Amino acid sequence: MTSVVYDGTYEGWLTAIFDIYAYKLVDVVFTRDEACTGCLFGETHTVITDERKSERVLMGLRKRLSAEGLTRLHKTYLSEVDKSDEVMWHFVCHVFNSPHNVEEDYGHPAVWAVKQAAKRVKREAHRMEAFVRFKLTTDQLYYAIIEPDCDVLPLISSHFESRYADQRWLIYDAKRRYGIYYDLETVTTVAIEFQYGRATSQLIAEISDESEEFYQELWRRYFKSVTIDARKNKRLQLQHMPKRYWKHLTEKNG
Repeated sequence: MTSVVYDGTYEGWLTAIFDIYAYKLVDVVFTRDEACTGCLFGETHTVITDERKSERVLMGLRKRLSAEGLTRLHKTYLSEVDKSDEVMWHFVCHVFNSPHNVEEDYGHPAVWAVKQAAKRVKREAHRMEAFVRFKLTTDQLYYAIIEPDCDVLPLISSHFESRYADQRWLIYDAKRRYGIYYDLETVTTVAIEFQYGRATSQLIAEISDESEEFYQELWRRYFKSVTIDARKNKRLQLQHMPKRYWKHLTEKNG
């Protein structure tokens, strides 16, 4: 068994695929740097991310998959489902070993798993686009904190860039400790490290604009005023807005 260690990026994983074929590695397992423990019995192959190698793998996949098929593969990486690296590897093996397009071959477990993972990511991205709630800081930066099940920031950035093009904003993924920042011109990826104990409600109050709480209270009152008790459907509400999102929703924190 060979443990293939890469840096955890999509480009790193594509480079790993190139290396597996180039070095004829067999019986491989994927390990990301931060979780690397190595194989107790077996060899370790360390991958150095290489843009040229990853692009060559992508070129090969483009010849055998549709744009939707490639998108599903990338979304599987973003899904962070258990053993997604291996699922993607088995999918790619099936793609390269078949003379025809296999992305609709749902009888193959890897093809089905990729489809389901991509569906999960698409649903999560759609929910984030709907449920993100911005707050305003004293320096006029709109910020939102999210904790999605999947790594969807790369998928939702264009939505918020086009919708909020006239204001600076930051969407921070607290689960993965990075965010996307829009400076009125471009969207960039940023890393933010909070000191222990500083990310408190008191800190948020200190950096928030003095009128922010007023507008949040208005929104909470509006939400309550348009709610018709006789038509409440808790089960349907939870289906469309799972409870794990509530702590970041203004209308649910009043």
